[in-house]
Amino acid sequence: MKVNYIDLKYKPSKKDVICEFSLEPSKGTTFQKAASNVALESSIGTWTELSTMGKRVIKTLKPSVYYMNKKTNTIRVAYPNELFEPGNMSQILSSIAGNIFGMKSIKNLRLEDIQFPKKLVDSFKGPMFGIQGVRKLTRVKHRPLVGTIVKPKLGLNEKEHARVAYDAWSGGLDVVKDDENLTSMSFNKFRKRVDETVKLKFKAEKETGEKKIYMANITAETDEMKKRMDYLKKAGNEYFMIDVLTTGWAAVHTMRNYNDKKKLVMHAHRALHGALTRNPKHGISMLALAKTYRLLGVDQLHIGTAAVGKMHGSASEELNIEAEIEDHHVNAKPTLHSLQQDWYNKKPVFAVASGGLQPGMTQKLLKVMGKNIIAQYGGGCHGHPDGTYAGAKAIRQSAEASMKGIPLTQYAKTHEELNKAIKLWGVPK
Repeated sequence: MKVNYIDLKYKPSKKDVICEFSLEPSKGTTFQKAASNVALESSIGTWTELSTMGKRVIKTLKPSVYYMNKKTNTIRVAYPNELFEPGNMSQILSSIAGNIFGMKSIKNLRLEDIQFPKKLVDSFKGPMFGIQGVRKLTRVKHRPLVGTIVKPKLGLNEKEHARVAYDAWSGGLDVVKDDENLTSMSFNKFRKRVDETVKLKFKAEKETGEKKIYMANITAETDEMKKRMDYLKKAGNEYFMIDVLTTGWAAVHTMRNYNDKKKLVMHAHRALHGALTRNPKHGISMLALAKTYRLLGVDQLHIGTAAVGKMHGSASEELNIEAEIEDHHVNAKPTLHSLQQDWYNKKPVFAVASGGLQPGMTQKLLKVMGKNIIAQYGGGCHGHPDGTYAGAKAIRQSAEASMKGIPLTQYAKTHEELNKAIKLWGVPK
């Protein structure tokens, strides 16, 4: 039975899953045909007509391409929510982002945005802490959190790693994070690293009177990650970090469920995302990925630096984890990025800016992204001429100047550490 997937008169229901795609057909394929192929391959159809396709299936499960714009190469598809298993992000993505990227009729295809209906949103737990929970834990309420990633990425032993973290905390940083590829190495074992680093975390807290955070990377096979979470909880640490793309959506979901017992803040690193997000014509946008991870329950998520730092990513895309397509499900506020939108009572996720940041960039970063971020400086801390402690002080000074509205170059005149950082790296326009 032949099925027509194009219906420009269709009005999406609040029960539909809505996806926006950027679409370029292959040579010899019409835009309409390619759009139809995206809809059918991601739902009930295949490359040919089916004798097994009955009217009941068509009536209840057929998606509709309800919007097409050839000038912008944009299509929007509304899928009945019955196509998806509640609480199963792997199945949802296997449907809307599965075989479609490999079809011959498609030259380029990018999943730009996903809107989830209440039934599916309610089937996931969402963040345990969210922005307000993290601010309550850290006791930092009115400024961005500032932190660092221990550098070099690999090579330090457990005591060296802990000492670098201590210097950063002592210099005024709130957060110290493991790098994405530091797990449990021959030269730096996870458990010993946790012991040494948490010990110095407590020391820095006592000395500074401030709450300090250690984001320990538990990334591994799922059962091992549970053991590492257990160890962090026993050590008195409040956080764990997971590489969400390389471990997979199901693993993230499992760890969020396991976290009901541990009640640790989940920090999500997006290592591997560039393989999906970098090509502006093909792949999956960071906005779409961010929404899936918010549902799964991460409390913090890297979204980039809005073109301020070293990593690829435009301000328009990373802040559009700010400007979504017209939302048929919730009352979206355009002044908030999607990680903070009111989403059926799911807690907002703390956006993390990281990648090539240095103190001279702080004012521009906050102007672009606002103060509700966690700003992380790696080389921009440890590369300071006077070392990690001075680098941390320079970062904290840059945040203080930014919150007071004082130009960094002016603030640097009375703050030696910031002055030396600016002399080395400058202040971008």
